[in-house]
Amino acid sequence: MTQASAETHIDVSDLTMAYGSFVLQRDLNFVVRRGDIFVIMGGSGCGKSTLLKHMLGLISPARGDITYSGQSFVHASDAQREATRRRWGITYQTGGLFSAMTLAENVALPLQLYTNYGSGEIRDIVAYKLALVGLAGYQDYYPSEISGGMSKRAALARAIALDPEILFFDEPSAGLDPISSRLLDDLIMEIQDSTGATVVMVSHELASIFNIANNSVYLDAASRTMIDYGDPAYLRDHSKQAVVRQFLNRGSRTDESTAQAQRSGNE
Repeated sequence: MTQASAETHIDVSDLTMAYGSFVLQRDLNFVVRRGDIFVIMGGSGCGKSTLLKHMLGLISPARGDITYSGQSFVHASDAQREATRRRWGITYQTGGLFSAMTLAENVALPLQLYTNYGSGEIRDIVAYKLALVGLAGYQDYYPSEISGGMSKRAALARAIALDPEILFFDEPSAGLDPISSRLLDDLIMEIQDSTGATVVMVSHELASIFNIANNSVYLDAASRTMIDYGDPAYLRDHSKQAVVRQFLNRGSRTDESTAQAQRSGNE
């Protein structure tokens, strides 16, 4: 691990997420290192997407803080928050493309809003970003004219338009077939490797988790807190929490059960 990748990029400290008197998760403490591909994982209803919304500043915590490069985001001014957000790229489960805009217009939008580039420069940047995600030549297509996997890639092109320091993904593989999902995973890794961006993603897809993540936190719905934290491949085999091992081994258990049933049927 390089020195740069060992630096703390995001620090979540003593975070409690609540809706009124109902506490969804409490006492969350973890760091995301610069250059990590960090996954927020756990069972249904544990608060994965809610945690992501807290990290994006869409929801205020009941208690605790989130810092980016040592600067508090929770207690920052509106201007400071906006400056921090300019360093992010975000994609959503559905892709979030504007249906009335072409792919080029979707990718161009953040460049038009937040830079002083001329139309020719923006056109060149848009063409480059679309080419990076394998969509060269699709500038004039509308979201309704392309596949789900292509929409996810177009959303990624828009997310990297401003060369962000941090990329946030909410279930990036949701709704994709296994081949498209793997291609998207590979693309995320290629972009992270070429740009050095820190990646934070919500996922319950084991294939994606093990393909790309090197760090993670597990949120437990029953205890309403995090119960493990670290490299998901290590946690799969060595976590002291049985529920974490079960979550991360559920595919292999199914395969083993199927094999046992097949062997029994052949006896």
